[in-house]
Amino acid sequence: DSLQRHFDCGLKAQEEDKKVVLAGCVPQAQPRQDYLKGLSIIGVQQIDRVVEVVEETIKGHSVRLLGQKKSNGKRLGGARLDLPKIRKNPLIEIISINTGCLNACTYCKTKHARGNLASYPIDELVDRAKQSFQEGVCEIWLTSEDTGAYGRDIGTDLPTLLWKLVEVIPEGAMLRLGMTNPPYILEHLEEMAKILNHPRVYAFLHIPVQSASDSVLMEMKREYCVADFKRVVDFLKEKVPGLTIATDIICGFPGETDQDFQDTLKLVEDYKFPSLFINQFYPRPGTPAAKIQQVPAHVKKQRTKDLSQLFHSYNPYDHKIGERQQVLVTEESFDSKFYVAHNQFYEQVLVPKNPMFMGKMVEVDIYESGKHFMKGQPVSNAKVYTPSISKPLAKGEVSGLTELMASILHPSNFHKTKRTQELKGTSEFYQPIPNSHPFFNILGMGFTKEFDTSLGNPCSFL
Repeated sequence: DSLQRHFDCGLKAQEEDKKVVLAGCVPQAQPRQDYLKGLSIIGVQQIDRVVEVVEETIKGHSVRLLGQKKSNGKRLGGARLDLPKIRKNPLIEIISINTGCLNACTYCKTKHARGNLASYPIDELVDRAKQSFQEGVCEIWLTSEDTGAYGRDIGTDLPTLLWKLVEVIPEGAMLRLGMTNPPYILEHLEEMAKILNHPRVYAFLHIPVQSASDSVLMEMKREYCVADFKRVVDFLKEKVPGLTIATDIICGFPGETDQDFQDTLKLVEDYKFPSLFINQFYPRPGTPAAKIQQVPAHVKKQRTKDLSQLFHSYNPYDHKIGERQQVLVTEESFDSKFYVAHNQFYEQVLVPKNPMFMGKMVEVDIYESGKHFMKGQPVSNAKVYTPSISKPLAKGEVSGLTELMASILHPSNFHKTKRTQELKGTSEFYQPIPNSHPFFNILGMGFTKEFDTSLGNPCSFL
């Protein structure tokens, strides 16, 4: 279905005489699919070359950049971390610490697109974190296909990176660790417990189990057993009081029996995970799991429904009503009625929409709970703490620019001229600074000669 939607969108865009560039894992993993014919593709490690791809596509060329980045024959983690970018949320910095993975899960297509593990050096990650805090960020998310595998290709490990990052996190700012598979955290349990107890690190960990059946895990080639998963969770929950564990489960993997599924239900019932990502198995073309005899669709659907009902049968936050908590406010709720904050355990707390709370650490009393959230009332006369060491960037402002770059990209450096009549009735376009400007020597790239505002503002190319 997703492939068909991509195909339909591509056709529609081409019928409207629009240029199409596809990016991400799906086209990278399946570049020879019929729906990709004639379209430009930019691979997951080449996103920093989007300007070149867009420019060539506008000229009518079909461009495909799918290679892996290398230096002296060694694979790199991906695009440079110091490239200018626009944060979706100016208060939150998302840093990819490595790409690819060490596993060969039989159901996964990501490995086809991203390849083997490639980690960024610690000093580059620390520098990126420092820069983010200088730009007003108060929360950092570390992400990758498997954060636990970090550093195994460059002679280091995840705890070493985390301790280096903790050193540069301002007081009150927070770090959230992304998904890690059980095998790569088992050998670091003691150190991980110490790190997750640190006041500037959320006591939160996302550890996918996928199934509570060893036979299913073996068919998946997950490289751990259920006992390994339980050992990780039990140890960390004992050493890190209140720790939040999130996990993933796949329903209806090929070969999953009724007993296998009952074992999975029992695991969820025993641990009552507050965050559970439930996925109905879907065979990805070209993966080994797609070639195994499939569980009937109606069985997969029923198992997914049963697991979902179990998950919604308990409320993980009822016992927290009446607690006083410190929460960091970082965004607005989807319904725009509240601000969204998180406590030390990365549990979601909704607070009143008071502009003075945004980006602040606020003390609240919990008075209500739901399945996925709590509601907190700010304590009267309580101190509102500002963790950011500088004023956050404005929404849409480009991160990572030097003072020179920022001045060059200011709108005053783009003058309006009349569009030519063939641009369908619109009245103006922006003509950028000349390629001789020092800005182009810094970034090693330039804009097109006539910048079409229908493509967005100049910063969107960076």
